[in-house]
Amino acid sequence: MSSEPHTLILITNDDGIASPGLLAAVRSVLDLGEVWVVAPRVQQSGFGRSFPYGKVDVEESVLDVDGVAVRTFALDTSPAQAVRHGLLRFLPRMPDLAISGINYGENLGACVTISGTIGAAIEAASFGIPTLAASLETDRKYHFSHSAEIDFSTAAIFVRQFANWLLTHDLPKGVDILKLDVPYEAKPDTPWRTTRVSRQQYFISPVTIDEHGQKHISNYVRKIDFDTLEPDSDIYALAMDKVVSVSPLTIDLTAKVNLRYLQRMLSAGNKVP
Repeated sequence: MSSEPHTLILITNDDGIASPGLLAAVRSVLDLGEVWVVAPRVQQSGFGRSFPYGKVDVEESVLDVDGVAVRTFALDTSPAQAVRHGLLRFLPRMPDLAISGINYGENLGACVTISGTIGAAIEAASFGIPTLAASLETDRKYHFSHSAEIDFSTAAIFVRQFANWLLTHDLPKGVDILKLDVPYEAKPDTPWRTTRVSRQQYFISPVTIDEHGQKHISNYVRKIDFDTLEPDSDIYALAMDKVVSVSPLTIDLTAKVNLRYLQRMLSAGNKVP
């Protein structure tokens, strides 16, 4: 008998423990390993990788998913902090894979670090865990919902596909996370494409001026500058070509520049006259 440990999968999200998107992710990988769920108790979209201060209450339960008992932990905290508690307090060991999602709403462009879905993924990846962050394009009105109108079945197929790959292959050096964004009208045979994260802000918060001349930030809207949109970007793939976007992310935020060259530049500009 093999002494190899069984495959362990952590699933989290930012929409809350009761999200149908999270359940769809659980079902998609249920036969690939032992699944544990650690997620915020309530909606935490837009929390990025924040770590709120204070006591974290935990509600533990066992969820029956298609006849399989799945241990779940609902925490009154952010997605990233939930992941840290899961890894350091609850799971018996570091998992072989972490999945964040499936999120209500796409996570594209320069706005991705705002996302609690991405924040949770970054937290898991910071522990050296191969991580998949999965999002489904939806109308903005569903972004903070648990609406049963959203069909996650196709997105779940892609989650399973890339989760299985991550469990059987090593990511290239320098890649810590695969960011998966699925168009709402995608089918199982919709093509997927590797993409870069666009420098554009995909969601914009317009500023309005009231009758007193005061500025107010309105609810965010989608806005694309097609003149500067990068053809190899996640925004272009999903919004323009309607294909599935797969972006490799790194937790190394260092700019890709020759450090010695940069030091010479900075030194030259800092000489005392």
